Amino acid sequence: MKNIYTFNGTPAKRNFTVADLRARKGVKDKLTMVNPSSPEEARAAVEAGIDLFTLWDEQVEMVREVAPTTFAGSGMGWEQHATNDDILRAGIASMERGADFFYTNRSYDAVELLAKNGIPVQAHMGLIPRLSTWVGGLRAIGKTADEAMELHRTFKRLEDAGCFAVEIECVAEEALLALNDKTSIVTCSLGSGYAGDIIFLFLHDICGEAPNDPKHARAFGDVGRLHRQIYSERVEAMVKFRDAVNEGSFPGPKETVHMSKEENEKLLEALDKL
Repeated sequence: MKNIYTFNGTPAKRNFTVADLRARKGVKDKLTMVNPSSPEEARAAVEAGIDLFTLWDEQVEMVREVAPTTFAGSGMGWEQHATNDDILRAGIASMERGADFFYTNRSYDAVELLAKNGIPVQAHMGLIPRLSTWVGGLRAIGKTADEAMELHRTFKRLEDAGCFAVEIECVAEEALLALNDKTSIVTCSLGSGYAGDIIFLFLHDICGEAPNDPKHARAFGDVGRLHRQIYSERVEAMVKFRDAVNEGSFPGPKETVHMSKEENEKLLEALDKL
């Protein structure tokens, strides 16, 4: 564990630092990253030995309570924060809550502004689902040499802006393998093969809870089956409750509070006098 101070000046410990992740560029063994969204998921990820977390802004404090030492970044949605100044304020606020980096898929100027203020920035490359209309829909990126070279140019522009890491989504593995050694940026592969420095997968995909079945993901469990079982048992329990009410067997003696016979008689006498 490394001793650090958070952005708000609080002493803390982390399993990794930005410097550690940069120093691991090119290391054969990969780190793992998931996105817990509840205290239970964060605890499970820690117990499972997951290395890194990526979160939404509103989850930072919640996850920090149960996973205080895991290197974890936060991210803003595309639609949040209209101006670069708004993004900077959001980044500083998230770092003060205990985040270790700040994710944005907005402009190079926004990345540069965050980086100039000491915030480790993670950007997004390859397939950016919310911008997929620009590339003809949801598809893999970097399957041609020209497209891979465009990714290389993006890496260089992000380096110049001070970017520390990128989520690189659905990029041809060969392209990332060729490009990863030519950038100082830490790469988090989501559907881009084993060539990244970090292998990221959505927790719900890992656990078999995702409603769809993305090609780049693999379910290592079947928590979805348990959710379906819980749903069925909830429905069954409520049907039984409804039926018991309708037939008059609930509430029964065990679920009902009673007055003593004497107090009931007093009450009825008092009401009769009204």
